[in-house]
Amino acid sequence: MLSDELFHHMKIFNNNYHFYYSFNGNIDRPKILFLHGFMGNTQDFSSVISLLAKNYCCLAVDLPGHGKTRVIGDEICYNISNTARALIRLLDDLQIDKCLLLGYSMGGRLALYMTLHFPDRFDRVVLESASPGLKTKAERSHRLQADLQLAQNLENSNIKEFLLNWYDRPLFQSLKNSPKFDRLIEARLTNNPIELAKSLRNMGTGNQPSLWEKLEQNQIPLLLLAGEYDDKFTTINTEIASLCPAASLKIIPKAGHNVHFENIDRFVASVRQFYD
Repeated sequence: MLSDELFHHMKIFNNNYHFYYSFNGNIDRPKILFLHGFMGNTQDFSSVISLLAKNYCCLAVDLPGHGKTRVIGDEICYNISNTARALIRLLDDLQIDKCLLLGYSMGGRLALYMTLHFPDRFDRVVLESASPGLKTKAERSHRLQADLQLAQNLENSNIKEFLLNWYDRPLFQSLKNSPKFDRLIEARLTNNPIELAKSLRNMGTGNQPSLWEKLEQNQIPLLLLAGEYDDKFTTINTEIASLCPAASLKIIPKAGHNVHFENIDRFVASVRQFYD
């Protein structure tokens, strides 16, 4: 049995992925796989996990290009389909046949992809500020150019400068006003900009296949969470809920894009209610 302490491990798969991950909680309880957002790592959900660890076994993973996970292979290893398959192999290795799933932003897009492509592996799924990607080839092409430019900026500029520009977008206005914002920036500075750029080029929204047309067939219960200040993702998730009968939408008050950081109590209460 795992105690309430964190256990860190590293595993190799197909000589391409050295996954770094942490377990927290009681191994006999239902397991939740946590997938962080762009520039995050296993620590992103630590406050959430500390509130859930009594009733769940929480597995957090550093995604390719982030934290202490290492990719030994071509850049194609960083894309959404290969990352999804590698995570399924990680679950196999850990002898987890079925689990709960929670993803934020980039991790939410990945979580939705995994739900739609490996539906027998997940019981219930929470998507926080996530999207099914862009609908048209033209939109994806335009976004890919923007992602490639951002990736180039990451490789060529000071990472702190990049971070401050990244969080200067309207999406993160309420996050910037948080008293904990400086702490978040410090955590983000531990990333390797070269690795982040690989993630942005390959796992960015511009390179993601559209999942919109698959939503109608999904039968896995989905909880869609969006912050009340995040107009863009509230609109996207309202549309997801209208297309997917298995999805329910909850708008969390006093939060923007990063709901679990800005209103952790309401976030955890919503997750617990849905999983229970």
